[in-house]
Amino acid sequence: MIWTVYLSGEIHSDWRERIEAGCQALDLPVAFVGPVTDHDASDAAGDHLGAEDKPFWRDNKSSKVNAIRTKTLIESADVAVVRFGSQYKQWNAAFDAGYLAALGTPFITLHDADIIHPLKEVDAAAMAWAQQPEQVVEILRYVTQGK
Repeated sequence: MIWTVYLSGEIHSDWRERIEAGCQALDLPVAFVGPVTDHDASDAAGDHLGAEDKPFWRDNKSSKVNAIRTKTLIESADVAVVRFGSQYKQWNAAFDAGYLAALGTPFITLHDADIIHPLKEVDAAAMAWAQQPEQVVEILRYVTQGK
């Protein structure tokens, strides 16, 4: 079985690349999917549908176009990793975690200890909390290979 792993959340660090490289080095049977991580492209996802006078409506259109990808990929995932960085509030990641929980899809949260309190409900729904991408790789090694 090839496990589909959805990578959600923070886009300002190399955590995705570290998880992917670690899994590749161990030859784990995983395929990674996720949202568009190019911030400008994501913000402009609905621009081709017409200009908007107010930022709310531009964001509304783009979020719906982005949701086509996000919803489809989350629903097809076997497991997800939801990353919260300390610098920015990732409301989209929290939304993804709630959706994953509602679907019953197992997920791992990835964040530093300094934001445990604001994420207590999210962490309570997660199957594991990791602080480093390498810990996620070890979890994926275990669940895919049983060792």
